Amino acid sequence: MKPQLEKIAQVCHEANRAYCLALGDDSQVSWADAPEWQKESAYKGVVYHFNNPDSTPADSHNEWYAVKDADGWVYGEEKNVEEKTHPCMVEYEDLPVEQQAKDYIFSAIVKTMKLQGV
Repeated sequence: MKPQLEKIAQVCHEANRAYCLALGDDSQVSWADAPEWQKESAYKGVVYHFNNPDSTPADSHNEWYAVKDADGWVYGEEKNVEEKTHPCMVEYEDLPVEQQAKDYIFSAIVKTMKLQGV
């Protein structure tokens, strides 16, 4: 991982964790405690936004979905890493607005940090 992009991925991860906590979801661990697959997922999201600066939040979700799908993840009412189920394995339009907001937040962080030369 490139250090610059990894730093942005870390900020995105921690912002997502804070947002989840605000929603009452304490299932997200800190970047330091996150498993490698989770760090790599955030990193891939950053790379996607660097390569597609005009992408929309829906595009971001679709990219996340495609990566998860290729890795064998399917829809499930609860996120389960062992079973590879996730409640966000649906079309962007079918996500609750609270989940859609995550794609806006992620995109905004990447774009802002990129502009700042981080």
